[in-house]
Amino acid sequence: MLADLIRQFETASTDYAAVSGINRDDDWFILKLHEELGELTQVWNKATGRGRRRGLSDEEIAGALADETADLLGHVLLFAAKNGLDLPAAIQRKWFFTPVV
Repeated sequence: MLADLIRQFETASTDYAAVSGINRDDDWFILKLHEELGELTQVWNKATGRGRRRGLSDEEIAGALADETADLLGHVLLFAAKNGLDLPAAIQRKWFFTPVV
């Protein structure tokens, strides 16, 4: 399951990069993680009254939180795949369960 999800994110990211003229070099993967975490933090600040909502409704904020969390998840998986990281093994070491993959 995790490997399939990683492949789906990889395909989407590769396609997007090709259309947009983006060079996904080694640094790009970690830099995108930082960018997406920043975007999630920005929406979280709006959701918790620490940032300007700019007229966004609670539903729009909730949708933006979900969207930015999905972006962050995708980029975590892309980073792991790019760097040959064994996430199931790391999850078992760090979280003390064996994920269904």
